[in-house]
Formats: sequence, C-alpha cells, structure tokens
Amino acid sequence: MNIANRLSIFRILLVPLIILIYIFPYSHFQIHIPVYNVAFISVPLTNLVILGLFVLASFTDFLDGYLARKYNLITSFGKFIDPIADKLLVNTMFLLFASSGLISIVPVLIMVARDTIVDGLRMSASSKGVVVAAGSLGKLKTVSQMLAIILLLVYNLPFELWRLPLDDFMLWFATAISIMSGVSYFMQLKGVVTETM
Repeated sequence: MNIANRLSIFRILLVPLIILIYIFPYSHFQIHIPVYNVAFISVPLTNLVILGLFVLASFTDFLDGYLARKYNLITSFGKFIDPIADKLLVNTMFLLFASSGLISIVPVLIMVARDTIVDGLRMSASSKGVVVAAGSLGKLKTVSQMLAIILLLVYNLPFELWRLPLDDFMLWFATAISIMSGVSYFMQLKGVVTETM
C-alpha cells in the first residue's frame, strides 16, 4: 500500500478517536474539562483537542492527494478510499453536532442522503469498470464542510464576537454545494446506471 493510501486509512482511524472524545461521559467519572473564555464565548478543551485532530485529518486529505499526483501514486483503491475517508470524517462530525443540538439535523440528512446516492452511483459504475474521481464541485463541498466544522468546534469564533453567523452560512453553503455536486455525479453516470432500464 502506498503512502497516499496509508494517509487515507489513517484519516479513517482518527474518526473513532474523535467520537470517543466528543461523547465520553466526563462528568460521570468526575473528570473536569477546562473551559477557555473569549469574551462571552466558552470553548471546552475537548473541542480544541478535536479541532487539532480534525485539522490533522484534513491536512492528510490534502497531503494524500498531493502525493498521489506528484509521485503518480493514483490507484483505483485510492480513488475509492479517499472519498470514503472524507465522508466518514465529515459526516461523523455533523452527526455529533446534530446529536448535541448544536446544529439542525436537516442539512445533515441532506448531505448524508447525497453521499448515499453518490456512493450507489459509484458502485454501480464501478461494477461496469468505470471509476470516477472526485470532481471540482465535490472538492469544494469537502472544503466548505471542513470550514463549517472548524467554525462549529470553536463556536463561530472570532465571527461570533461581531454576531456574524458564518458557521451557519458555511453549513448551508456546504449543503447547497453537496446537492449540486450530487446532481453533477448523476449527470456523469446516468448513462452507465440507466443503460439496462
């Protein structure tokens, strides 16, 4: 397995660690979590730890793509595992936020539904020997989702100080791009998927 694919696997392995840190019942075990205050915003240490892990995971997403292109390490497995690693990481974060009431479940359901449909399209195409790499809209979706997650982890700092809901904007922007990229994938693959209808 080449280094680019190893980085994708590493990104997947970070997901259960992030989940554990986010949902662990600290108070049940009488563990006090420090909180950092910026004006009227309070950010717990757990969010900052998760932020560090998420930024590391996001960097590996950039790095594995860069290495794969630079050293000609692009493989069918890489095209398969890279988007899965991205979706696991991003969708897990949004589901955690929704479960804690930080965001509405609606954009999360839309994005998860889009990913499910796109994965179905990819599998159908793959069974016919067609492998589709992530397009520009798909990459923009991932970047906007990652920015939304970073803002949500720090409770929209520093923009919350000026009452600018950039975290909400980025969440819904990512949702809109998610829909658009899903439509784009369908248009690319509809001939393959519907040829036997």
